Amino acid sequence: MTEQIQNSLRESKTARWIALLFVSLTLVAGYYFADVMSPLKSMLTENAKYAWDGNEYGFFTGAYSWLVVLGFLILGGIMLDKSGIRFTGIMFSIIMIIGAFLNYYALSDTFLNGGFGFDFLSSFMKDYNPSVKLAAAGYAIFGLGIEILGVTGSRIVVKWFKGKEMAFAMALQVAFGRLGMLWVFWQAPRLAGEGEIVTRPIALGLVILVIGFLTYLVYSVMDFKLDKQEVIDLSDEKEEFKFSDLGKILTNKAFWYIAMLCVLFYSAVFPFMKYAPDLMVNKFLVLKKTAGDIPSLLPLGTMLLTPVVGLFLDFKGKSASIMIFGSLLLILVHLGFAFGPANQWFAIGLMMILGVSFSFVPGAMWPSVPSIVKEQYLGTAYSLIFWIQNWGLMGFPMLIGWALEKYNPGITEQLQGGADVHYDYTVPMIIFAATGFLGLLFAFLLKVEDKKKGYGLELPNKIPVN
Repeated sequence: MTEQIQNSLRESKTARWIALLFVSLTLVAGYYFADVMSPLKSMLTENAKYAWDGNEYGFFTGAYSWLVVLGFLILGGIMLDKSGIRFTGIMFSIIMIIGAFLNYYALSDTFLNGGFGFDFLSSFMKDYNPSVKLAAAGYAIFGLGIEILGVTGSRIVVKWFKGKEMAFAMALQVAFGRLGMLWVFWQAPRLAGEGEIVTRPIALGLVILVIGFLTYLVYSVMDFKLDKQEVIDLSDEKEEFKFSDLGKILTNKAFWYIAMLCVLFYSAVFPFMKYAPDLMVNKFLVLKKTAGDIPSLLPLGTMLLTPVVGLFLDFKGKSASIMIFGSLLLILVHLGFAFGPANQWFAIGLMMILGVSFSFVPGAMWPSVPSIVKEQYLGTAYSLIFWIQNWGLMGFPMLIGWALEKYNPGITEQLQGGADVHYDYTVPMIIFAATGFLGLLFAFLLKVEDKKKGYGLELPNKIPVN
């Protein structure tokens, strides 16, 4: 049995890194589409063809998490633990594609000119544009797919890299995924062009998702071969997930501290990134077609720094301390955007610091989860954290959209009429800073709990070879 495991694909450095590459390509495709509308916000709200307002954009952005918070993500995590990586990943890759297509159709000329479904969607919630409602439905379906695929990706890294370069592998997966975000912020507004044809970048995202689905099929072949090679007869590996295991997870204080840090930290980053290009246009007077350039520095920074953080965690540790430091940086960035000067170089500096924060906290947080829960319900634990996170990802965009309209009365109508006016983003940035402060408190509590229980969050992840 030992010889069989030693000769498995997992023990080949080349094989496990190739497996990671194929899965990461699928996630790149998902992360591209997840942010494809973010650098287009100004076009959607200022162009009378689409005629969205701040509330509608917040409604659409929050829709990402609708199905997730209804509990489907938790069911997906349980499905992952019971049905396996291959079935779960393939199924939800297809769901992503379906949701993305609806998002595309909602903004196409066919639908906007009264195509299939337009009259029905015009018959209810009449304060909302029909295209907003259909795009939101598609984004909700897509959001469920990418979130469960994200859980699956984390589970895959643990499967192939536990006891090896796990934090580094997770960091590389995250960094590679940020490539999709970097690309979309830089490329989407340019592809939309002077004509502000937002369906162009959305269509490209749809094509990339199909390519990502094909790369996951290739990974699935490798995963099947690994399972055939490794038939491990250990109770920890063979013990099946039971619904009673939810209680073991939910009564773990460290789990809740990580979950609360996750929801608060990500609520101060991802919803912010949905509005960051518009912030650049309104406060820093950046052109709409280049509005994503400065925000793209965040994924660029995380791509470069997150693998370094992963290596440090593998060989030196200090996960809890790094989460605290990253949370502090997040607060400083949002206060800087709220009260700092309207200088583009200042904005560039803040985005680079936010990139450091976004490397430190997720880079330390996700590899910490296997230290506090058993592997047989790791998929469920990850899905619960993602589920809790998505309450914030649903609520905060709507809160920010409401705040923009509340504290900028009449601005949307003036912009659509061609007036030279701008949104004031001070209140939304204060909201983001307050959220970051709450996240910092839970990072401190996690470090205290680690000292009490000895989870080893400050220890290196890599098991030394004797």
